[in-house]
Amino acid sequence: MFALVATGSPGGATTLAAASGARFGYGRSVPLILGIALALAGLVAVSGAGLATTLQTAPVLELSIKAVGSIYLIWLAARIGLAGPPMPMQSDEETPISLVGGVMLLMINPKAWAMALGVASSFSKLASGPILLSGLMALVFALSAYLSLTLWALAGGLAARALSADWHWHLFNGTMAVLLIASVLQLWV
Repeated sequence: MFALVATGSPGGATTLAAASGARFGYGRSVPLILGIALALAGLVAVSGAGLATTLQTAPVLELSIKAVGSIYLIWLAARIGLAGPPMPMQSDEETPISLVGGVMLLMINPKAWAMALGVASSFSKLASGPILLSGLMALVFALSAYLSLTLWALAGGLAARALSADWHWHLFNGTMAVLLIASVLQLWV
């Protein structure tokens, strides 16, 4: 239940999935979704195996990851916010974020790091050892993220059907950008 709530709550990954679903449709958003889900699985697995302890002893490293990730997500929010409606010819030429791009986005997402580190310490007693804990957390979070991001991408695709005027797209993209920035700000407050 925790994994579903954590992966489904609004944040950087969910906002990107909704924006990608609106701009490219679900099918072309699957590589992004899969990349994020696989990267999250890897992150919680590594966290469960001991990364949480390492970062707690090196707070400057944790702060650096948070800062770099926040800057990148704010830059990405600006790109989303300034995007207009997809052009009929342009939409086939435009490329959605790839599987590797989804992995990279998740790896610099400060919310994902905070969640992975928190879950590793909160649920450390779920399994008899760190390897079993890592595998269990990776499986649960991969499936939860894939399901949650699929729902967000489908919701974005449904929203796109209602966006018939240019100003609708500007409003939608602006809203997605603001939500992405809000998800970054909540990590610093």
